[in-house]
Amino acid sequence: MDLNAEMSLPVITPDMSEADMARMMDNACDASNFLKAISHEGRLMILCHLCTGEKTVTELEELLSARQAAVSQQLSRLRVEGLVTPRREGKAIYYSLTDQRATKILELVYDLFCHNR
Repeated sequence: MDLNAEMSLPVITPDMSEADMARMMDNACDASNFLKAISHEGRLMILCHLCTGEKTVTELEELLSARQAAVSQQLSRLRVEGLVTPRREGKAIYYSLTDQRATKILELVYDLFCHNR
């Protein structure tokens, strides 16, 4: 990912319409809620693992070396935010990513904080 690529960020000007400002505020609220949902290290790690494919709660517990209660709590938040979807098969519950924005953000986070470190 080329971090020096030109970005098209909005420019707020005094002559902006109220509708455009309201749209920007709505978008900022959506972005803020999304970022809050992924801003916990446990949730971030769960999303990283789910980027490679569907996982059971037990698999996530083992991968994260975490207790079932902690993993379930974080999965619940991700589910409420619409980032993951559960699927039951017998006694096992499988989770998968449902929002591809999470994958895009994780790729950027990986490039910024993990790649070549």
